[in-house]
Amino acid sequence: MAKPNYSFAKRQRDLAKEQKKEEKLQRKKAAAEEEAGALTPDAEGEAATDETETLKDPAE
Repeated sequence: MAKPNYSFAKRQRDLAKEQKKEEKLQRKKAAAEEEAGALTPDAEGEAATDETETLKDPAE
C-alpha cells in the first residue's frame, strides 16, 4: 500500500490559502477604489458650493 504524501497535501493547502488571501485583498482594493471614486465627486461639489457661498457673503 502506498503511503500518503503529506508534503504535497500541505503545499496544496498553503497554495489554496495564499490564493484565497490574494482574492480577498483584490476585493478589498476594488471596494476601496469604488468608494474613493464615489466620494471624490461629492467632495468636489461641496467644496465648490462652499466657495461660492463664501464669495456671496462678503458682497452682501
